[in-house]
Amino acid sequence: MASISLKGVTKVYPGNVKAIDNFNLEIIDKEFIIFVGPSGCGKSTTLRMIAGLEDITEGELFINDRKVNDVPPKDRDIAMVFQNYALYPHMTVFKNMAFALKLRKVPKDVISQKVHEAAHILDIERLLDRKPKALSGGERQRVALGRAMVRDPAVFLLDEPLSNLDAKLRTAMRSEISKLHKQLATTFVYVTHDQTEAMTMGDRIVVMKGGIIQQIDTPQNLYDSPCNIFVAGFIGTPQMNFLSAVVEKHGGGYVAKCCGTAFPLLTVPEETIAEYAGREVTLGIRPEDIHLEPEYMANPELGVITANLELSEMMGSEIYLYLNCEGNKLIGRVPSRFGAQTDSKMTLGIDCEKLHVFDPATDGKLGL
Repeated sequence: MASISLKGVTKVYPGNVKAIDNFNLEIIDKEFIIFVGPSGCGKSTTLRMIAGLEDITEGELFINDRKVNDVPPKDRDIAMVFQNYALYPHMTVFKNMAFALKLRKVPKDVISQKVHEAAHILDIERLLDRKPKALSGGERQRVALGRAMVRDPAVFLLDEPLSNLDAKLRTAMRSEISKLHKQLATTFVYVTHDQTEAMTMGDRIVVMKGGIIQQIDTPQNLYDSPCNIFVAGFIGTPQMNFLSAVVEKHGGGYVAKCCGTAFPLLTVPEETIAEYAGREVTLGIRPEDIHLEPEYMANPELGVITANLELSEMMGSEIYLYLNCEGNKLIGRVPSRFGAQTDSKMTLGIDCEKLHVFDPATDGKLGL
């Protein structure tokens, strides 16, 4: 098993293009950690540096307290699963899975045992005599995982392994990989641009933007307490609503005026929000914190707004409401029992106990 430590890791490509800037992370033994972010944020580059496929420009990389900056990939005790699976088309599934062991001159009976054990776990024993062209995308993905498993690596590195699969198969494979992690009890480092994958699979998530770590936390904490506007908008489906508001003193507390109403600022300490009196802040509202239930409207801890419904999307058990409130665009997520007619006025309650308040100058969250 293995822990991984990245200390001040930086990657600069020719032309002074900085892909990764001062990356610091401690990955504990047996952890399932996920790098997530938009395309070009540097997550795959970081994974490739851990694998030894990219040189580190600055900083130090340790696997199990052993510095591996200059250690070749084959000596790092890692196995990598690529986005395109990278299977040898002329070899059978058995030979694809056995190839790395054969290069190591592992005895044939041991190879056969390891391949069949991995194939049993992944339910691909019936496929061992087939070639990759005769496999579906999900079956190829399992073969790629099996090829990594037979090596008994200390670390599994997975680079967007599900991006080529259809939505239904992606959902099924997410749970399969999570079960595999528990079964193997080893360290997994997983790269994806899909925040749903990140939220459902990882013990911790590293959110990246422009080669810089934005936040490292558990899925629930990322969702409940994003540290800045980027993380708040990236994590969650549909994404968080953002509104520009002005802070004012009101009675014994402070409110943010926006959308024709005053939202009580209950989530920020008074000494912090007092500094913003008369200034603009950005309010963040999750779609599920917009309510239609009549009992919510009388709650003093809600800001009640009137908005025009521009579009509704039936999603089965819930409806997405696309709203316009005095020029501000909002998305609400409500139970499907609430009928909604396009181009109608709606009265809605915003749960102010769930408001996120950000400084528009720094994008940082207030009250953290």
